[in-house]
Amino acid sequence: MKLSDIVKGQKMEPPRITIYGGAGVGKSTFAASAPTPIFLSTENGVGVIGPDRFDEIKTYDEIINAISTLVNEEHKYKTVVIDSMDWLEPIVWQKVCDVHNFKSIEDPGYGRGFQFATEIWRDVLAKLEVLRKSKKMAVIMIAHSAIRKYEAPDQDGYDRFELKLHKKASDLISEHSDIIGYADYRTAIKETDAGFGRTRTRAVGTGERVLRTGARPAYVAKSRYPIPEELPLEWPSLINAIKES
Repeated sequence: MKLSDIVKGQKMEPPRITIYGGAGVGKSTFAASAPTPIFLSTENGVGVIGPDRFDEIKTYDEIINAISTLVNEEHKYKTVVIDSMDWLEPIVWQKVCDVHNFKSIEDPGYGRGFQFATEIWRDVLAKLEVLRKSKKMAVIMIAHSAIRKYEAPDQDGYDRFELKLHKKASDLISEHSDIIGYADYRTAIKETDAGFGRTRTRAVGTGERVLRTGARPAYVAKSRYPIPEELPLEWPSLINAIKES
């Protein structure tokens, strides 16, 4: 290393975004509105939206070949979308079983199968990073949500929404991503008269879809960019916030 190798100032690169939430909240629609997206579809629901896609990927070799094609060939696409990561996870597990001749991911015991799976996940993320760097493509990774108990070391445990992935995979993808966005519906608190001078409070859905990027006890989220902790679930709102930051 030399002093001439020092990099100064900010450097704007295509973002690595993981977006997760409940079924039907609009995750795939959000990704489809990104600039000229190409979907790597491990599930078949995106056909209703109709973006360009490598459809119904069933094996690890197929998804690696799809990424390699985007790296090696000239194309118009500016965004690559993995839809979805939790449907990709069994494919990763099957690759581990094929390589190590396991009957199931739990076959070796003591969590070793999931550790092997982490290395496969690293390979997928590394190849996506090559694509991002060489073709200047944004990366969007979609996942469903799951409610799990979080055991904090300094307080009682509590339930929260997390990525619907094994913890090792979830931790790795969270560390890799620039944004972890929780897609949800906005709720409003409504008070009604319960009689005898009392009021009843209840949550009411507004139908508005939002992307939450600031961590809360109720859900996992993060952003490396200084953007608002809640945004409309729309690509222009997110990318404009990133540019303004």
